[in-house]
Amino acid sequence: MPEDLDIRLLRHFVVVAEELHFSRAARRLFLAQQALSRNVQRLEERAGVRLLDRTTRRVVLTPAGQTLLTRARELLALHDATLRELHGEPRSLTVDVVGAGLTPALMLAAARRIAPQVELFARFHTGTDDAVPLVLAERLDVTFGRAPQHVDGLRHRPVRHEPVAVLLPEHHPLTELDAVPLRALRGAGVCYRAGSHATPGWEHAMLQLLAPFGIDAAGAHPHVHGVDELAQHFVDRNGPILVMSTQPAVPGGVLRPIVQPVPLFPWAMTWRADADHPGLRALHAAVDELAPDWPAVPGDPRDTWLPEPESGRT
Repeated sequence: MPEDLDIRLLRHFVVVAEELHFSRAARRLFLAQQALSRNVQRLEERAGVRLLDRTTRRVVLTPAGQTLLTRARELLALHDATLRELHGEPRSLTVDVVGAGLTPALMLAAARRIAPQVELFARFHTGTDDAVPLVLAERLDVTFGRAPQHVDGLRHRPVRHEPVAVLLPEHHPLTELDAVPLRALRGAGVCYRAGSHATPGWEHAMLQLLAPFGIDAAGAHPHVHGVDELAQHFVDRNGPILVMSTQPAVPGGVLRPIVQPVPLFPWAMTWRADADHPGLRALHAAVDELAPDWPAVPGDPRDTWLPEPESGRT
């Protein structure tokens, strides 16, 4: 049988697995790179399996390493929560999930299941732009949205490229289609400011999406939040609304995927660089667990669209 796993070695392995770069991981752990490399090798010897494939150019997780990463985060979350309880330290983590039922809320639910001993509180803010100052001020622990650009003291990881959908009034002609080509929204008075997901980062992405297709957005109005207000929006405007594919059901609304291209929204998780909390590890484990089960992109997977800078274009 393999030897017992060492919590310290597991902690070092998780950081290497997150960075996939020994030098960055060593800086994050305040260790010498050679010492970190030896610790990972020691963990591989104890586990009796190879966890990382290392070359001079890259570091990748083996299948065994991927399995251990999920379990290691769970073990560390339980270990740290136990110590916090023994010392009477607060064990809660406050997470901005943007809106009920959306991708971040699904990840929070999975994290609660993975680490039921950790107290996780949901908060609803208006996206990364407004949440980042709260994270830096330690009034919020984790936020979801588009990754902030070049903010000292923060870390982030991509969690999902979620397809954008269109929410249509139930009697709208486009409901006859199983999927709506983006160009079909031209002249339809499409709205992108309605829904709990409608943050500044979302708006910036949707304006990039619509402009090249000559699609005029509906006239400016305040943000509309919540299912009841979306239903009223249909009454007031009777037009299509751009939403996330995870949009909860809206009375009087029909959800359809958008194709040609399939627009994708780049969700990322952001937290303080110095944060070390079992709830944070549980969220990482939730991302790892849910990622393989996200629904497939509709239509041709090669025909997708991402906003800049996430698209990688300059």
